[in-house]
Amino acid sequence: MTADKATIIGLSLVIAMSSAAHADTLQNIIDKGEVAIGVKADFAPWGMRDTNGNVVGLEIDLANDLARKLSEQAGKEITARTVVVTTSNRMEFLEQGRIDVLLATMADTPERRRVVGILQPSYYSSGIAVLAKKDSGIDGWESLEGKSICGIQGSWFNKDYGLKNGAEMVVFAGNAEAEAALLAGRCAGWLYDDASFRARLQSNPEKWADYTIATPVVADAPWGAGVRKQDLAAPIAAAVSDAITEWHKSGTIVELEEKWGLGASDWVLQMQEKCLAENPICDSVRDDSE
Repeated sequence: MTADKATIIGLSLVIAMSSAAHADTLQNIIDKGEVAIGVKADFAPWGMRDTNGNVVGLEIDLANDLARKLSEQAGKEITARTVVVTTSNRMEFLEQGRIDVLLATMADTPERRRVVGILQPSYYSSGIAVLAKKDSGIDGWESLEGKSICGIQGSWFNKDYGLKNGAEMVVFAGNAEAEAALLAGRCAGWLYDDASFRARLQSNPEKWADYTIATPVVADAPWGAGVRKQDLAAPIAAAVSDAITEWHKSGTIVELEEKWGLGASDWVLQMQEKCLAENPICDSVRDDSE
């Protein structure tokens, strides 16, 4: 046997062993009595730290409810172990097996579907905009030309809506750093998710009194829960998809929006109607035409 052939066989065995290890992620979760769920800690109110340092928020509530639903399905207690991820490492954590499920403000894009398994139905939706001081001179996308704009590492829209509009992007590892830079005047505006901006403006109007969403909201994109690519047709994917459908039908997400000071969004209300009407967009079978 040649060295090259031995290497190929060895790599094939490693890949096969890796696939086998994740062959039934749901059963592994049941055996351990624990599901590891990736969540954000820098995207209030979906994921943030409270005064005691605990990670709380809308997606953490969903993570705990997912564990409850898995417990009912398994007939034994399954606890949720939340693992803090960032925009730049969340898919990597999933691929590496450090988490079983991803619930971390991840917009569903074709590029991301090539890396991880993004589930249908989506559970939330948001678009892209710029938050800026009212006197910043930013009053639309073309007005970003030549201005320093804060962004987050790993965000796909830094290029498509920042650089392509002539902005000088200043990127940070997380939201806390980008927010601090904006408030300190290091950036004329912050290019990010409009849902995050709405939450800030509504929850702390005094702090953000001088700021506004200064561009039209574009690229509205649903948020998807994620599993490993090889789990997309596995029982864990079906279980998470079923949970999301039930969250819509029961009004759970509407209730959590109210709990976390967001108010009911049109998209969530429309998804509730669609899921109650058994619209195909609410089933677990992905159809990109839906």
